[in-house]
Amino acid sequence: MRLDLMSWPEVDIYLKGRNDIVVPIGSTEQHGPNGLVGTDALCAEVIGRAVGEKAAAVVAPTISIGMAQHHLGFPGSMSLRPSTLLAVVRDVIASLAQQGFLRISFVNGHGGNIATVTAAFAEFYSETSFSAGRTATRVECRLRNWWEAPSVQTITSELFGDAEGMHATASEVSVTQFAFPNAIKRVDLDPEIAPTGVFTDAVSYCLAFPDGRIGSNPTLASPEAGARLVEAAASDLAVDHLKWIGRHEA
Repeated sequence: MRLDLMSWPEVDIYLKGRNDIVVPIGSTEQHGPNGLVGTDALCAEVIGRAVGEKAAAVVAPTISIGMAQHHLGFPGSMSLRPSTLLAVVRDVIASLAQQGFLRISFVNGHGGNIATVTAAFAEFYSETSFSAGRTATRVECRLRNWWEAPSVQTITSELFGDAEGMHATASEVSVTQFAFPNAIKRVDLDPEIAPTGVFTDAVSYCLAFPDGRIGSNPTLASPEAGARLVEAAASDLAVDHLKWIGRHEA
């Protein structure tokens, strides 16, 4: 169930029986020569909605711009400062909690979001702890990175091995090729597997990884692999979600 396609009375009816919601969150940033700029947000959205279908849960609109300052040297990339993203996530949580959504699960598509989103949870919890103590309404938030789902890791190891890499990966490009086949890009990459290393800001990143990839060969991506990955991620995360909210049926 997509929150943006529901009316408020329909949301009210849902809240009479359940208090959980899925919030996809990603990023808008470069993903190498053949990866879509929206990859992280698109993966989170496609998989988050699939989780919602399997768990019969409401799915919020995707937070599509994340903490990606290190990608700003590449055209099309966008970023929120960590403080801005923290405030956005905190306000999303507060809005949903005020209405009765007490189990808020973020399905994440971007590693750069992890620290800031986790800090936003702590910021929200600290406000209720300081103001209400034992009388506070108990809200639980959590972050799930789709690529860490056990079944996803099995598939990526089988299909891509060490060529999966850390950024502009074959798995995430596969998910977008499955979801958006008309947007597939075909390019030759040199080297086939990108270098690895460390970085700090956008200049540092561009110097270390001139085509945007880190340790990956996304030419191995395919729509068929993407279909397997979406199903695997959604199945694992839906089972996990239902257990979390106390509904063990899958």
